[in-house]
Amino acid sequence: MAAARAGPAELGFVEAAPAWRLRSEQFPSKLYAPLPDRADAFHRGLFLFCCRAPPCCAGLRVFRNQLPRKNDFYSYEPPSEDPPPETGESVCLQLKSGAHLCRVCGCLGPKTCSRCHEAHYCSKEHQTLDWRFGHKQACTQSDYLDRTVPDHSFLFPEFEIVIETEDEITPEVVEKENESEIIGSMGEAPEEELDSMAKHESKEDKIFQKFKTKIALEPEQVLRYGRGIAPIWISGENIPQEKDIPYCPCGAKRTFEFQVMPQLLNHLKADRLGRSVDWGVLAVFTCAESCRLGIGYTEEFVWKQDITNTP
Repeated sequence: MAAARAGPAELGFVEAAPAWRLRSEQFPSKLYAPLPDRADAFHRGLFLFCCRAPPCCAGLRVFRNQLPRKNDFYSYEPPSEDPPPETGESVCLQLKSGAHLCRVCGCLGPKTCSRCHEAHYCSKEHQTLDWRFGHKQACTQSDYLDRTVPDHSFLFPEFEIVIETEDEITPEVVEKENESEIIGSMGEAPEEELDSMAKHESKEDKIFQKFKTKIALEPEQVLRYGRGIAPIWISGENIPQEKDIPYCPCGAKRTFEFQVMPQLLNHLKADRLGRSVDWGVLAVFTCAESCRLGIGYTEEFVWKQDITNTP
């Protein structure tokens, strides 16, 4: 693992996405993370995928893509920050070119509705789901697919992630906060009891306390970004060692780039205990050299740390 650099992290907070556009910073699918000093990484995206169902958590996947400013896919000039003018016409939601996508999950959709031949699906199961949730009634309406986004509660809700730089907390403030927390919780505890607690304070306690202190100023943060900095772990268990982080296929080491915090689960409506996706920390490690990919994607590495035995 590359040595962690010092410096504040960039914190991500959930905000409702503008209705008039789909921002590239939306999560959990994509994080826009260009490298200012790299012409070949002017556009650089990190895509994190997971499933709502717990058995799939072991299959968390993260991919990286990067392009120069001049390319065949994006305009050379940045898009306008202003909403498009109102024309009275409904926005067309169907792609007019490229691969057909499933109306339910967004994966490749080689199958079509045998009735209208316009709605595309990845499988019979998703076609059945869409049929039950409205396509049966609207199948013959010519503009239905262009103006309607199906809501099957299948995908995660979409949000925009806004970024702010973390305020540094000085060691003196941390020490005072920890001291106040102990005094507040113990009241008039005998000195001998406090000494005994201090002696038996475990590594687990210290790691979890560090995690709580680090997020105390911004408890709503759902993401921490800092290429090359050290992640903050929620538990002393299952912390990866250098040997646990595989090298990039190009031969370079992978370095930490960002982590997803457990607070995001509240926004994803993943609240069915034992039946929904869950995590303590998702830490993403990417190629330290951010190797050139052409126009393709390369898989990077994500480490999942659960919330286990935390105080």
